[in-house]
Amino acid sequence: MKVYISKYRDHWVSPYTILEKIFFWREIDYDEPKIDKWADRLRPLCEGVKNLLNLIHPRIVYVKIDKFDVWDMDTTLAHIILPMLKQLNKVKHGAPNVDDEDVPEELKSTSATPKEDVWDTDANHFKRWDYVLGEMIQAFECLINDKWTEQYSTGKCDYQNVKDNHEVFGTVYRMVEGPNHTRKTDYVALAAHELRNQNGFKLFGKYFNALWD
Repeated sequence: MKVYISKYRDHWVSPYTILEKIFFWREIDYDEPKIDKWADRLRPLCEGVKNLLNLIHPRIVYVKIDKFDVWDMDTTLAHIILPMLKQLNKVKHGAPNVDDEDVPEELKSTSATPKEDVWDTDANHFKRWDYVLGEMIQAFECLINDKWTEQYSTGKCDYQNVKDNHEVFGTVYRMVEGPNHTRKTDYVALAAHELRNQNGFKLFGKYFNALWD
């Protein structure tokens, strides 16, 4: 896989910006008839320059996918998604509406102090988005780190192959625990964490269109 995506291009120059440069010795009034008239005259020129520069210098979006990129596609994408989620979580300036059903009880809108006006956001509005992003991030971290399950196991593995006779297949070997086997796994906690991971992926899909800053 090869990916190159350049930053967004901004080739628009407002006619008022040009007029501010022309009348540099004074502050222009946008409602002034003369200024408004010249702005209307300059607007087609500004649009033409913008379209020309967009054609000559467009935003570059280059993505090349190799056949092996889809062998383990979820993990491949996770290596891209995870750092982007972390960056968004670090620099975000707002938060979308997050449904109460997707957060713990203490973060629900019904658990916040009453709003002064109906159009206000409640006190937990931004906390809900922090929680959702956090759940997404931990899910993708587990997807990349295949050893995350080790936190629920203790002890050492000691398995031995024991020869046995089978009435159909003849001599077979079965694996049994050896004398030094002390491995224990908390499968209840492991299953709970797996459900949390799956919920993080579900939240990623549900709030996919909210992943912008």
